[in-house]
This record gives sequence, structure tokens and C-alpha cells, in this order.
Amino acid sequence: MYAIIETGGKQFKVQEGDILKVEKLDIEQGETIEITKVLAVVKDDEVVVGKPLIEGAKAVLKVLEHGKGDKILVFKYKAKKKYRRTQGHRQPFSRVIVEKIEV
Repeated sequence: MYAIIETGGKQFKVQEGDILKVEKLDIEQGETIEITKVLAVVKDDEVVVGKPLIEGAKAVLKVLEHGKGDKILVFKYKAKKKYRRTQGHRQPFSRVIVEKIEV
């Protein structure tokens, strides 16, 4: 059984026991969160697709840790004008494990 959920503006295909890196969630490490934005569920060749969401379906996620991703460099440049700017960015994330999918 797997489900398509939406969190942080992105969609993920999840099964029970999967570990994901999602956009940072505002809950403490070790706590659980219920994601109710379930777009589709597949169970034993039976596909249920929401319009746009499945009512009553949820995925329970447990936060394992918070962290920051790899640094990316943002470089701005304008030719012949001596304009150069460098800026770094590290995107915060939460590592979660899927504990349960309920329909």
C-alpha cells in the first residue's frame, strides 16, 4: 500500500516505513504530525484518487531530525558593469518517517 501526499508544496509517494526529507516542519523532534492532504491511495490493485483530496485519509509522520541541506551559491553578474554578487543558501529540512497510512 502506498499513498501520494502533499507537504511543503511538494508531492511525495510514501509507504509505511519510508524516510523522507521534506520542507521544515514547525514541530519538535520526536513528535508526530498528521498529513491530511492525501491525493491518491493504492492498496492491492485498488486505486482511489481524490478530487482533489481523499476525505478522511491521512498519513502519520514522525520527525526524526531537523537540519540544513547542502549549500548552493547564488551568483549575480552583469557584463561590462563590474557588478558581481555572491550569496550562499542552505535550505532547512525535516527528516521524517512514515508510521501509518489510514484511509
